[in-house]
Amino acid sequence: MIPKLTFGRTGHESTRTLFGAAALSSVTQTEADHAMEVLLKYGVNHIDTAASYGEAELRIGPWMPRYRNQFFLASKTGDRTYKEARESIHRSLDRLKTDHLDLIQLHAVIEDEEWETALGPGGALEAAIEARQQKLVRFIGITSHSLRAPLIHKKSLERFDFDSILLPYNFMLMQNPDYAANFEAIYQLARSKNVAIQLIKTAQRRPWDRPEDSSSHFAATWYEPFTDQSAIDLSVQWAMGREGVFLNTSGDIHVLPKFLDAASRFTTPPSAEAMQAMLQAQKASPLWV
Repeated sequence: MIPKLTFGRTGHESTRTLFGAAALSSVTQTEADHAMEVLLKYGVNHIDTAASYGEAELRIGPWMPRYRNQFFLASKTGDRTYKEARESIHRSLDRLKTDHLDLIQLHAVIEDEEWETALGPGGALEAAIEARQQKLVRFIGITSHSLRAPLIHKKSLERFDFDSILLPYNFMLMQNPDYAANFEAIYQLARSKNVAIQLIKTAQRRPWDRPEDSSSHFAATWYEPFTDQSAIDLSVQWAMGREGVFLNTSGDIHVLPKFLDAASRFTTPPSAEAMQAMLQAQKASPLWV
């Protein structure tokens, strides 16, 4: 089974690998049901979805009447204004067939202008706070997905007491000295505030070589993931070596069992030499340079 850790200040003992439900964005209900069964097999008890993940909320919804109490359920709104975000939150509740979310997150806040809108007067954060007051959500988080993510999260935590953050993290990315320094700073800040830290793109191999590559069964990922079990083992277990963090699984149902298998066998992180050798063999390259 996959080890558990308290998810920040929420008090929930979440598995260290959270189900990245972007994997369900364009699958059938039968395929989604199989993925959910894989989660139960490995004891995964935390689902991270989003309003923008295609059909994902609709695929999860049928499972909630029976299994709601077994999962910490998180979703996201990509809307930036109060009105639109409020509508998004209520729509997610309907699609997920639940009366509350454990976590609502402001999704993919990257640029300063949209940050000011979302966290300013009349912004999406006000809708999240209102939903919390109405007991429609329990906790509030924020996500960011670029090299600027640590900087966005730093000023976000300075403005509002978010319960969680989400940002990219993998061995290649941490070879970028600026990103590494900014990541370490936000990691320490979040830990000091008991803010849950979620990591994405931990099993990222490289950008798609050609746009048409993403039309394969990996369409849920906008980057090419590792598919070889040994490469997934190293990338996942290297990221799990970071104390106190949670890994969102790769956004593809075909990679999901391999990702969870790697996490279930974690003992110690691999060496930098092992990572370098694997990346070279896999012809891996970072998303951002």
